[in-house]
Amino acid sequence: MKRMSMGLFFLGFLCVIAFAAIGSEVAADGKLIEPFFLIPLAWLFFLTGGMLAIAHFIKRRIAK
Repeated sequence: MKRMSMGLFFLGFLCVIAFAAIGSEVAADGKLIEPFFLIPLAWLFFLTGGMLAIAHFIKRRIAK
C-alpha cells in the first residue's frame, strides 16, 4: 500500500510537470488551447495517494 501511494503521488507530479511543459496558447481564432485534463487528473492522483498513505499509517498504528 505504501508503494502504491508513493506511485500515485509520483503520477500526480508527472501530470503537473506535463501541464507546465506542454503549456497553453491562444489560437488565431481566439480559442485557448491547453491540456486542462491534467489538472483534475493530478488532483485525483494526489488525493487518492494521500488517502492510501493515511490508511497505511492508521493500519500500522492499530497493528502495534
